[in-house]
Amino acid sequence: MSRVLVTGAAGFIGSRFAELLLADAEQLGVSHITILDALTYSGRRENMVNVLSDDRVEFVHGSINDESLVDELMARHDQVVHLAAESHVDRSITGAAAFFVTNVLGTQTLLEAARRHGISKFVHVSTDEVYGSIPEGSWPEEHILEPNSPYSSSKAGSDLAALAYFKTYGLPVCVTRCSNNYGPRQYPEKVIPLFVTNLQDGFNVPLYGDGGNIRDWLHVDDHCRGILAVLRAGRPGEVYNIGGGTELTNRELTDKILSLCGVGDERITYVEDRLGHDRRYSVDWGKIHRELGYSPQVDFATGLADTVQWYRDNETWWRPLVTR
Repeated sequence: MSRVLVTGAAGFIGSRFAELLLADAEQLGVSHITILDALTYSGRRENMVNVLSDDRVEFVHGSINDESLVDELMARHDQVVHLAAESHVDRSITGAAAFFVTNVLGTQTLLEAARRHGISKFVHVSTDEVYGSIPEGSWPEEHILEPNSPYSSSKAGSDLAALAYFKTYGLPVCVTRCSNNYGPRQYPEKVIPLFVTNLQDGFNVPLYGDGGNIRDWLHVDDHCRGILAVLRAGRPGEVYNIGGGTELTNRELTDKILSLCGVGDERITYVEDRLGHDRRYSVDWGKIHRELGYSPQVDFATGLADTVQWYRDNETWWRPLVTR
């Protein structure tokens, strides 16, 4: 039986991953899960309610940059799933330093402790944004990294550090790179919850540029199933793209949200485009499908409708986080 350290599991993706890991614990041979989270603005105790009631789960409030704490935790675990990160592009543009401190230096702190203590599997969770922008086709895992924002460049740095620890020290690292996530409990600075909560409060939705930027949408449950597949059977030293299979322009996404909220396009306010805004992301997830049997299971229309309804039904969750 193994003991798994999960970083960043008070956040959107991490908290859902912890729930699915716990549900699958017996099959995976997991006896204990420790959550390490600094509870920064997007990490919330409320997100962990479903897992912290289980006596197999322990929560530790702390930073991945705390070397002594990380060393102590690593000494009593067998596997690591590293989700802790600063992840909002807009915030990285106005304050890049925190992104490099957490995403690069924090990851290196974890990797070094994992190396010292002989961790048997280290899954480093990353993003498709490290590839840059692609006008057509889809990125394979071997594609050169061409990040264009402080956020994506900090994640690219952490990816390279993780892979270097495999190549230099033999640390059994896998890297996952996902497309745009959506689903319940996503912090309302991200586009889908931002637009839904704006509309619920009677405000317009701010659409960047011409609305033509394209993203591939991935439900958080599918993303977490992909991570679990890599934890279970991913080959050390390999990168696995995790995609959702639904490409939309931002305008197309906006129209779907407006329709679900029962309003028209008069509720769109076009705003100046974001600095360095990548035009299109698209990952080729054939590798994880072939090797590990992953395919997205959540139909986008159903997943989006359920997500919009979740924000309607859970105003007490998001209301304290919104400033107008």
